[in-house]
Amino acid sequence: MIGTTARTDEQAIRDLVDEWLDASKAGDTAKMLHLMADDVIFMVPGQEPFGKEAFKAMSDKMNSTLIEGTSDIQEIKILDDWAWMRNHLKVTTTEPSGKRIQHSGYVLTILRKSADGRWVIARDANLLTPKSEA
Repeated sequence: MIGTTARTDEQAIRDLVDEWLDASKAGDTAKMLHLMADDVIFMVPGQEPFGKEAFKAMSDKMNSTLIEGTSDIQEIKILDDWAWMRNHLKVTTTEPSGKRIQHSGYVLTILRKSADGRWVIARDANLLTPKSEA
């Protein structure tokens, strides 16, 4: 049986995913940065791993792009102050020109509980690939 703390931590991680998707849609880079550890590392196809500053720079360049996503969390495993999550993500970006691009795929995320008790993203391996253009 799952203990109360584990259930609370799992809900906090699910809430983090919802906050991330809401912040992405709103273009709220500051909120997304708040959901990351300072030493976060993102891994995406075709790029070298990058951290928080590179994430911010990329987000700033996309400030006119609408990003909408849905998440289907497949697994969450909590190990003290660390957790991992396997998630299926669908993301649609709409450029100012109206061009829409859909990506989907699996994401493996490692999370860490920060000193203030919040869960933050420590590592993220994003395997999304383009699906279609509309």
